[in-house]
This record gives sequence, structure tokens and C-alpha cells, in this order.
Amino acid sequence: MPTFTQDPTAHMHLCILENDDLDPPLSQRYTRVAAMFEHLFAQAGYLGRIDTFSARHGQYPASFEAYDAVLLTGSRADSFSDEPWVVALRERVTRLLQDQHKLLGVCFGHQLIAHCLGAPVQRAPQGWRVGRQAYEWLGDAEHLGLAPGEPARMALLASHQDQVLALPPGATLLATQPDCPVAAYALGDQVFCIQPHPEFTPEMSAFLLDKRRAQLGEPLYQRSMGSLSEPHDGLALARFMIRFVQHGLSA
Repeated sequence: MPTFTQDPTAHMHLCILENDDLDPPLSQRYTRVAAMFEHLFAQAGYLGRIDTFSARHGQYPASFEAYDAVLLTGSRADSFSDEPWVVALRERVTRLLQDQHKLLGVCFGHQLIAHCLGAPVQRAPQGWRVGRQAYEWLGDAEHLGLAPGEPARMALLASHQDQVLALPPGATLLATQPDCPVAAYALGDQVFCIQPHPEFTPEMSAFLLDKRRAQLGEPLYQRSMGSLSEPHDGLALARFMIRFVQHGLSA
């Protein structure tokens, strides 16, 4: 008789700390921020459980012990701000780091974890980074499913005016570009963080570009809107994140 092996992700249990609420037009399309990650991970083959808590509204699990990893989403807030909910989140994340919990961070989450690790996080000197952005991938190209090359290239959709200005102590740089030097990093097999958004769709990016059109200026707006027709590597990055939770960087 044939032997069926259950997908190992079926036993995984992830916690998403949601750090923003979608604007009404987006909530009608995508429901909530965490749902975008749930959809992306399902596309990437993830079969496990996901629990979501709104850190922005002070919601946390009673314990993080049951989770294989905790994912921090993006946010319109500044990760270094004194907003009470952001301060409370930094306190939680600091404890998670000290207790050796596995963490994933995206955009605001990437910045907040770096801040907790002692790295400087501020407004990006080059201003807003939006639309489809290309990065040099410094990790194993095979692990990300990228075509081998020197160097490997990764493209993702971005929307940020803050960024990590220096690599956290002890971290490994995994992705970079001239205008965003610390685009992704890992801290051993415990932390993986990425500045752009693997969960974004072109429609999501277009909405945010339209919302900030006057702030961005017409040349940047037009270039960024035009970039959205090009493919991006969000699905490959999601597979990498799942593998990182399972095996760290050693897979």
C-alpha cells in the first residue's frame, strides 16, 4: 500500500501580531492585514494554523509558548515612536528576543525588531521607497528559488519612509540595495526580517501610491505606478519564511 507523508507545515502554529488596520476600500478587498499573509502563505503551501492578535489595539496571546514563530506585520506608525501601543509592542518583542522565540518581521516589523536589537531606525535619507524595488539577495539563491547569478536579484513591492540604517549587532545581511542598505537580515536561526512587503499585490501598492500621490511627487508616483506591471518574488519569499521557521538558515 502507498505511504502518505503529511506535509510538515501541517503541524506548524504561527502567531501574527497585526500592527495596522486597512483603510475601508482595502478592507473590503483584503479583509485585514493578517489575511494577506494567510493568503500568501497558503499559496506557498503552508497548511498549519495561524492565530492573529491586533497589537495596535492591545491584543496579545496569553502565552507565546505554543507558537513556532511570531510574525510582526507592517504599519503606518513609526517603529521608534512613543505611541503607547508601539512602546508596549517593543517591550513584548524585547522579551520574545530574550526568551529565544523565533520572530519574522515585515516593514514596520523589520524596523521594530531591529530597534529592539539596538540598531538605528529613522526616516530614510533618500525619502520614500515605493513600488516594485529590486534588491541584491546575499543569501543562498537556491533557498529563495531565484535563478543563480552573480549577484542574485530579488524584486518585491515596497512602501516605507523609515528604514533600518545599520545592521543589528550579530545579524547577517541577506538583501540590500543602494537606497535601502539593510533590506533583509537574519539573526542566527531566530530572527528573519524584510523591509519590503512579500504579501502586497499590485492593487494594494497602487492604492497606497494614489493615497500619497501629492506627498510623493508626480515623477516618483509615475515611475512607481509603472513598475507595478513587472513580476515580483513575494511567493518565493513566503516559501523562504516558512522554511526559515522550520529550519533556520541551514536548510
